[in-house]
Amino acid sequence: MKKIDPKILERARIWLNESFDHETRREVKKMMDEDPKALEEAFYRHLEFGTGGLRGIMGVGTNRMNRYTVGMATQGLANYLRQEFPGKDLHVAIAYDCRHNSAYFAHVTAEVLSANGIGVYLFDNLRPVPLLSFTVRELKCQAGVVITASHNPKEYNGYKVYGEDGGQLVAPHDKNVIREVEKITADQIRFNAKEAKIKILDDAFDQIYLERLRTLSLLPEVVKCHKDLRIVFTPIHGTTVKIIPAALKAFGFRRVYNVPEQDETDGAFPTVASPNPEEAAAFEMALDKARSVNADLVMATDPDGDRLGVAIKDPSGNFMLLNGNQMAAILTYYVLKQMKEQNRLASGDYIVKTIVTTELLSEIAASFNVESVNVLTGFKYIAEVIRQREGKQRFLCGGEESYGFLVGDIVRDKDAVIACCMIAETAAWAREKGMGLYKLMVQIYEEYGLWVEGLLSITRKGIEGVEEIREMMDSFRNNPPESLDGKALARVLDYQEGTDRDIFLNEITQIELPKSNVLQFILEDGTRITMRPSGTEPKIKFYFGCPGYLEDTKDYEGKRAELLERIERIKKEMRLDEW
Repeated sequence: MKKIDPKILERARIWLNESFDHETRREVKKMMDEDPKALEEAFYRHLEFGTGGLRGIMGVGTNRMNRYTVGMATQGLANYLRQEFPGKDLHVAIAYDCRHNSAYFAHVTAEVLSANGIGVYLFDNLRPVPLLSFTVRELKCQAGVVITASHNPKEYNGYKVYGEDGGQLVAPHDKNVIREVEKITADQIRFNAKEAKIKILDDAFDQIYLERLRTLSLLPEVVKCHKDLRIVFTPIHGTTVKIIPAALKAFGFRRVYNVPEQDETDGAFPTVASPNPEEAAAFEMALDKARSVNADLVMATDPDGDRLGVAIKDPSGNFMLLNGNQMAAILTYYVLKQMKEQNRLASGDYIVKTIVTTELLSEIAASFNVESVNVLTGFKYIAEVIRQREGKQRFLCGGEESYGFLVGDIVRDKDAVIACCMIAETAAWAREKGMGLYKLMVQIYEEYGLWVEGLLSITRKGIEGVEEIREMMDSFRNNPPESLDGKALARVLDYQEGTDRDIFLNEITQIELPKSNVLQFILEDGTRITMRPSGTEPKIKFYFGCPGYLEDTKDYEGKRAELLERIERIKKEMRLDEW
């Protein structure tokens, strides 16, 4: 039998004391006696806050989501809030999604916070992440917590923490909370809830959010003329099952069709292999429904309601899925164009995008004399910019390639509810102009240049996987290619070192962003290859962006195919299939 690391064994033995319930102790003892590999995976580390907060497989252990890791995270958060806001009457908002144990973990969180004398606003049922972000600001809370693992597999759950600005925690607060969490032992968790400190929020609060959301509409009169736009929407068993149909109705749309089987909230996600709107398979039932009702537009959200996937009709009448970059480009163009035509753009207005999101957004912003700000991957960094510039400059919109977008600043995270309504409004405006979203997208490419993006994720699970991913990053960092697909390497941006190396000029400049384990190669023609380990999943992601030009909209499909082939050649030259 494999020998267990003494440090791991010591950590596991702590879970055999009386601070833990009988079932937990029994499970730990069983792993010790029968399954050292499982024990190692469950205890080799503490879950840490990444780009998406605390996230992991549910089960027993320090590296798992359970009553005690949630309790310790919450006790650490409570201690941190006491330090950060001394003498203040503290409040925390809590929401949760449809996953197994989400409601339970939300109540554990409320229990511990209230036991620490902190007031809690707890939603009475499932609510999307953006509503939690809105609630933190609306009710002037010092923090917010949402129990979710986004679109991860059903075995996962997570714990996202939000600051008083409604955005996810960023440095130094994220690390400071973890530091407090790491001080906590199970016997220090206060589980004795003070019910008087817990207030339940119901549907009435949702209406406040919907009313505020409706003010974001840029062309309500156009929506009124095209209220018969046929929209199919699915929450994929998740939290937006009620609120997005209500939001579309509030915007003025009257023909919204659901997918009944996927309206059932279920953490097992029984109708899909993965509840991820980035994947075509998740759209199958919605597309069947769309064909049956001759829909104009199909939309799907992930379980916690912050990511939106969209399907539109191509010139042949078939549905095609937009990727996150395409959706962001369409929405950015629509928002800026309408605000310009309404004379609402002002000096200091800006948009925000992440470093792995299409450069097309920057091109669009520049054409409207609007600043485009680049941030690290993770919407929390977009929220951080909004907070830093609040009261000085106006945030218009922002997005990331992973299907997240935000219009306006009433929420400080990606918001699929807002994005859903704005995409529908853009479709109504496009129809008013005698075209669909497909034609609008291609016209944007013709005007600003064609960008085609690709994404490759390589999963490596467990302790060995962490080491493999580290080796992969080290290999590319220490031995960058001289050229790829016949184009010389022009720049290397190493966000861990904070350096931007111009190979042609032999110059190094500093990157004015927080340090992060991200590496970016830029070729002489502008092609970008970015690699980074995921902050929330056991994988490394490679992002590809290739520029091209359209002389005529009719050339789109052919040019796109050429650039996709180029991406495949680059992958092969990088020998990514060998890892």
